Amino acid sequence: MYAGDHSSYRVFSKLFDKVIEEYHGHGPNAVHNSEMTAEGIVNHEFSAEDGAMILSTRIRVGRNLAGYPLGPGITKKQRDEVMAKVVQACNTFTGDLKGTFYPLDGMSKEV
Repeated sequence: MYAGDHSSYRVFSKLFDKVIEEYHGHGPNAVHNSEMTAEGIVNHEFSAEDGAMILSTRIRVGRNLAGYPLGPGITKKQRDEVMAKVVQACNTFTGDLKGTFYPLDGMSKEV
């Protein structure tokens, strides 16, 4: 289920509130606390054999940015702007969060 824009959550709150509460376990009055650091995260320890199977990982950006519509209503130009903002943010990552951004459009088959 997708909201076409931010106001959809308010306009269709009877539906969205029920789905969100059942799926995520958070009611309409729940407060989200963001922890935007990697501190405190405990990683699973892999055996050398299991670790060798990991070729890459990804960060999925599934939320919108203020000032941009959600997926169903975004233009190509706006998608490019959002991607540029995400790349700019990802380029600030350091340590174990540092990586390489590969856009799907134009990525070689080998990559």
